Amino acid sequence: MAWRASLSRSVKEIRVLFCQSSPASAAAREFVKKNYGDIKSRNPSLPFLVRECSGVQPQLWARYEMGVERCVNLDGLTEAQIDKKLEELAKAGESAKAK
Repeated sequence: MAWRASLSRSVKEIRVLFCQSSPASAAAREFVKKNYGDIKSRNPSLPFLVRECSGVQPQLWARYEMGVERCVNLDGLTEAQIDKKLEELAKAGESAKAK
């Protein structure tokens, strides 16, 4: 997970949205519980926002340079799959900077 240390170079902000109680958001809640501390310790200046809203579908948002944002629906994904989606969003930010 070396990509986590360079997350703040490719992404300007991360937002995770989920419902506090729905089964569809269970993996997103666990992902935040288990990974928030590690991501923040490796990227202390990176805004990592957690938004809870009743009934919302779990989503992962990444904001890049110039306000460009990408969203991934997390419904039905496992914690490992959510981690992979975050890595993909980080790599998308790296490739966008290279252009």
